[in-house]
Amino acid sequence: MLALGAGAALVAASLAAPPASAQAPSAKPKPPVAADCASAQVVGNGGFESGASSWTASSNVIFTGGGRTAHSGAGFARLDGTGGTHTDTLSQSVTLPAGCSSASLSFWLHVDTDETDQVAYDKLTAKIGTTTLGSFSNLDAASGYVKKTFDVSAYAGQTVTLAFTGAEDASLQTGFVLDDVALDVSGGSTPPAGDSTRTPATPSYTVNLSSDASGGTWTGHESVSFTNASATPLSEVYLRLWDNYHGSCPSNTPITVSNVSGGTAGSLEVGCTALKVTLSAPLNQGQSGTVGFDLGIVVPSGADRFGRDGSYNFIGNALPVLAIRDASGWHLDPYTNNGESFYSLASDFKVTLDHPTSLAVPATGTSTDTPGSSGRTVTTATAAKVRDFAWAAGPFQKVSGTSSGGVKVNVYWVSGISSSSAQSMLNTSTNALDVHSSRFGAYPYGEADVVLDNNFWFGGMEYPGFVLDLVSSTALAHELAHQWWYGIVGDDEYNGPWLDEAFADYSTDLYFGDTGSGCWSGVSWASSAEKITNSMAYWDAHSSRYSTVVYDYGKCALHDLQRVLGDTAMANLLRTYAQSHWYGVSTTAEFKAAAQAATGTDLTSFWTQHRIEG
Repeated sequence: MLALGAGAALVAASLAAPPASAQAPSAKPKPPVAADCASAQVVGNGGFESGASSWTASSNVIFTGGGRTAHSGAGFARLDGTGGTHTDTLSQSVTLPAGCSSASLSFWLHVDTDETDQVAYDKLTAKIGTTTLGSFSNLDAASGYVKKTFDVSAYAGQTVTLAFTGAEDASLQTGFVLDDVALDVSGGSTPPAGDSTRTPATPSYTVNLSSDASGGTWTGHESVSFTNASATPLSEVYLRLWDNYHGSCPSNTPITVSNVSGGTAGSLEVGCTALKVTLSAPLNQGQSGTVGFDLGIVVPSGADRFGRDGSYNFIGNALPVLAIRDASGWHLDPYTNNGESFYSLASDFKVTLDHPTSLAVPATGTSTDTPGSSGRTVTTATAAKVRDFAWAAGPFQKVSGTSSGGVKVNVYWVSGISSSSAQSMLNTSTNALDVHSSRFGAYPYGEADVVLDNNFWFGGMEYPGFVLDLVSSTALAHELAHQWWYGIVGDDEYNGPWLDEAFADYSTDLYFGDTGSGCWSGVSWASSAEKITNSMAYWDAHSSRYSTVVYDYGKCALHDLQRVLGDTAMANLLRTYAQSHWYGVSTTAEFKAAAQAATGTDLTSFWTQHRIEG
């Protein structure tokens, strides 16, 4: 997404043609994990039938009777209900086995209160690890128990604390009664320790969709072929239906998959954003398979990366894409609206979009238009070695140009934006693509589409060959830098967001000639747990610090590294690092190793000072 900073020194670098190599292997294998995930329920004494066993609790929290009724059995936990200023706590340490693809926390909650105002005076908070799962209050009072369920798959392989805290104000009691707390883990096929191969490999997607008159509803068919690159047999794949985050799971999801072929579909998991397909037959190393399905997409209202702003539809992350399995198992992280969760291998796409001729349809890749049925146009977009596919549909205006390096750029804009602003953004696009190409390797996709709408709450958003943006040259230079840092040089955006956001912001500084002089001197850490390399699980729980640390501190750390290495060595490092990971996946450990190889100075203390771990 959009970074707020701009600037850094223009580092001279000659145009480098990147090798057409596949992803580089990991320099450091991930630590050993369990061989597989056995379905289990990992909360001890979740029904409180054994008193306080397994729990740590305030006094008079776990009991029977007292005017309350258990959801099942006799025991339960009641926090607060005193009618005075009071805080109760209830917690348990739980271990989620590694390799599990699904982890779901559930509990039954009954709230009774004497409060009468429509104000949340008394509150209960549920947390796991550093993540706040939910907050409830006297406003949730009801006559019986209500089941609460949360996806906690992000904590697979970790031992964390499950905690409930009830805080009551000075008058009028509210009791929060908990029962039948459960944390169910299941699924997953974890390769043997040391098999770090990312699979399914070489995905190829073929998509045929037709829209309604508005371009907001699309139906059709998608298929994906792939190869098992791993020595471990592949018996299932997972489709990520990312945009189901924007709907109501499971009753009203904007992405629907049906009539699956090539395997058997399971139930939606991870907040309806993951669908397991058990293959018709396991694939051994080097064998290929294909999964097909009917697809429906309904774009929700709102100027979002997946949303509708008046007559204009923005359709990012709507196509189901394959999840990745490696030594840690399937990567089934939850969707984050704070940043990105997306992690995929370089893939080929051929997407055919049948739509009303009145709608312009900018898209990832190179597009050709042919006449369809009466009043309709068929846009066929093809893209090779990209990690995702996005498009838009609406009555956009358009201006095009070609950069000095030969990249065609199309700028589309909504009503309310002037043609002069669009022309300015076209100039920024062609310049930024050429400058980024000169530093990191020539832009390989031939064409780039920029879609402008000043109502985007998130600023800007990157997709391969396709970006959404405000009218902002700073934001646009950042999003185009993502064509290298996320697009060409991939990363696990959920578990290592700094690898694309900090690098894109640093690249933006380079474009604007900002050296970042002294920016590290302004760093102030909020806690000992705060690190540049923290995952989105941490940042979702500390959202106010995400941009400051990942974007600002991250790029300042890279500026500091440039001062340690020197301008020429830093320029060479980034260019050769991009080339060695061209169409592959980058990790923090690999970047640190490459930086260390570029200097005779021991960088151990540098990484510690800048809180770059991995």
